[in-house]
Amino acid sequence: MKPKIKDLPKFDRPREKLVKYGVSKLSNSELLAILLRTGRNGKNVVELATEILQKFNSKNISDAEINDIKKIKGLGIVKACEIVACFELGKRLLKEKKSNLYILPNDIYIELKDIRNHKREHMYVFYLNSRNQEIDKELVSIGTVNATTAHPREVFEGAIKHSASQIIIAHNHPSGNFTPSNEDIALTERFAKAGEILGIELTDHVIVSSKGYFSFRQSGLI
Repeated sequence: MKPKIKDLPKFDRPREKLVKYGVSKLSNSELLAILLRTGRNGKNVVELATEILQKFNSKNISDAEINDIKKIKGLGIVKACEIVACFELGKRLLKEKKSNLYILPNDIYIELKDIRNHKREHMYVFYLNSRNQEIDKELVSIGTVNATTAHPREVFEGAIKHSASQIIIAHNHPSGNFTPSNEDIALTERFAKAGEILGIELTDHVIVSSKGYFSFRQSGLI
């Protein structure tokens, strides 16, 4: 007799795994199982989800129609509608998402126009794919008038989470002087070394201010 989801150890149950480890740790079958909620006689919900993905070859399920999904034993009109609606929503949101492209430090300077005049240093990290497209951008540190307190752990934790190929770090100088301090240089070296170990390249460190910007990459310091 096939085990039901409630009979599995908690660490093997999709919903519990998602809560404890995050959505990226779940397989496609486990993600679909959470949407389905229940299985059918002889198959628990993860096995049913696996059967569905195998039938539609995983990649084609996002284009499946309600009548096609209903043909699978154990799936009625309600579950079929939920699956179709879920994938349609995902496709629409993906179309709306625009990826910024960062090639030049001036791109970063334009993007961070809101922090150029801040009275405290703010450090952002841009997580990029291998084509210099933005995956995400995150504020990782708010420091003092003349110093930032970011740690490599905070910077690369997000890079690993987003599977970034490279990162750009950037922060503002409230004084208006965008020349890097000794602390800025030392911090950049720490980040570059950490990136080498993790296989995530530090592409640039850009300092922005009300009077302009400084690029470590353009200046040959990276």
